[in-house]
Amino acid sequence: MGDYLGVILAAGHGSRMGPFGEELPKPIVPICNKPLMAYQLEHLRGLGITDVIVVIGHLGHHIIRVMGDGAEWGVRLRYVEQEQRLGLAHAVGQLERHVDRPFVLFLGDIFFEVENLAAMIAIYETHRPAAVLGIKDEPDPEAIKRNFSVVLGEDGAVRRVFEKPRHLENTLKGCGIYLFDERIFDGVRRTPRTAMRDEYELTDSIQILIDYDYPVRAAEVVLWDVNITYIGDLIACCRHELRARHLTHLVGAECRIAEGVELVETVVGDHAQIAKPARLERCVVMPGALLDDGLDHRDAVFTKAGPLSAVPD
Repeated sequence: MGDYLGVILAAGHGSRMGPFGEELPKPIVPICNKPLMAYQLEHLRGLGITDVIVVIGHLGHHIIRVMGDGAEWGVRLRYVEQEQRLGLAHAVGQLERHVDRPFVLFLGDIFFEVENLAAMIAIYETHRPAAVLGIKDEPDPEAIKRNFSVVLGEDGAVRRVFEKPRHLENTLKGCGIYLFDERIFDGVRRTPRTAMRDEYELTDSIQILIDYDYPVRAAEVVLWDVNITYIGDLIACCRHELRARHLTHLVGAECRIAEGVELVETVVGDHAQIAKPARLERCVVMPGALLDDGLDHRDAVFTKAGPLSAVPD
């Protein structure tokens, strides 16, 4: 396996998470008391990648404070700032002068369960495409329409990518994991702003590569993924991780939990307090939060500022 760089795009703004998103960047929201980005770093380490660039923007100083130099997760982190929020292709463009080898890129606000991620590198080393896209066979059409679809040719190469498609040709969803080499920057430089969001879309950059006969491949490596967009997504990821660990609940360090508290599919962060007996079902108690109303709760996140209800599905 060759020498690869890791990249995490972590400059997004959690505007649809309300006050929660104004205080905590999505890439460091705690999933079972561990920052979301830490899971991505573990995936990269599993590929032997320990040199990682993080593109930061909104509240980036919080990401640096929590993740530091990466030593806690066995990697070396470097930070690059995206000063303007002009889309994913623009964020990738900020990397050009920092990148000297192929790189595996994660979108920093998505929680992934992956299988055989090394297949992306194997495909790259076999076919030498300009890009390898991590994809999932997605049974939910609406999930594809919220992301992007991938159409393959008879030879297995990617023929077309569609950002937020209205019509679906198949069930293949692009999931926010990519392997690129330096040719992606040729695509980025030719990428126009979109009419839909007035941003530079990374899917447009990828399609430009295809249109210019740069080969692009895909690897079905994603088993489960959730973009942390709403409060309910944080709860869903914590519940998924609890099931993966065969746990019914999780309590962090130095917590004070009153006798009679019942925790069902619930995560309690470090230094949190639940002062009165209550039943918490499908809840997340953030680090340092105090819950003292003595009421039963379901599908809620508790912060130091108070409770936030999950948006119904």
